[in-house]
Amino acid sequence: MKTEFKRFLRGFGYAAAGIKAAVKAERNLRFHLCAGAYVLLFSLFYPFGAVEYALLFLCIGGVTALELMNSAVERAVDRPDRTHWGTAGQAKDMAAGAVLVFSIAAAAVGIALFWQPAVLAAIPGWFIRHPVCLGLFAASLPLAACFIWKKETKKKG
Repeated sequence: MKTEFKRFLRGFGYAAAGIKAAVKAERNLRFHLCAGAYVLLFSLFYPFGAVEYALLFLCIGGVTALELMNSAVERAVDRPDRTHWGTAGQAKDMAAGAVLVFSIAAAAVGIALFWQPAVLAAIPGWFIRHPVCLGLFAASLPLAACFIWKKETKKKG
């Protein structure tokens, strides 16, 4: 029983290692992580309840999970032999398409939740009244850009 539990826990370590490797190597994943963080930050301006936050977390988690799967498919079918070249490319395109479809759906959910003109109009005023928060937000943007656009570290193999 102890060995089974250790093996079960080891699986979490492998999953964490996979996420870490993808964050290091995949610019699109880094973009989606930053976008999700900003979505959650701006959600604080809205009177969201449990259902709205559940939708946000499902959308952020879904896009992130699909981006991880897309990266896995890309690695799995990288450098196929000549007889599988076409199907490997199609598999990669389909995985990227899955991310795109879910991202569009997540954006639609975001528009449905965040398109409240009164709240949107109040946000700039809130930042003007809280200059420290405005400064922190402004400082976060170049940091996020550097995180997203840093040199990718894909392993050759």
